[in-house]
Amino acid sequence: MTIEARVRELDQRHQSLKSIIAREERSPSVDSLYVKELKRKKLKLKEEIERVKAMMRQEASEVTLQ
Repeated sequence: MTIEARVRELDQRHQSLKSIIAREERSPSVDSLYVKELKRKKLKLKEEIERVKAMMRQEASEVTLQ
């Protein structure tokens, strides 16, 4: 899997969690612990996306310097 594909996959999962969280928060019987766990997972995905993007930028700058 290419780095770009990995970022797309992570971003899709992040967007999916965002939709699920929004739906759960609109629910009349919100399970706050479940929503909190979803938000934690969403944050971890966001951090992973940023880490992978930083790797991409690092690799791009190394290629440019060569």
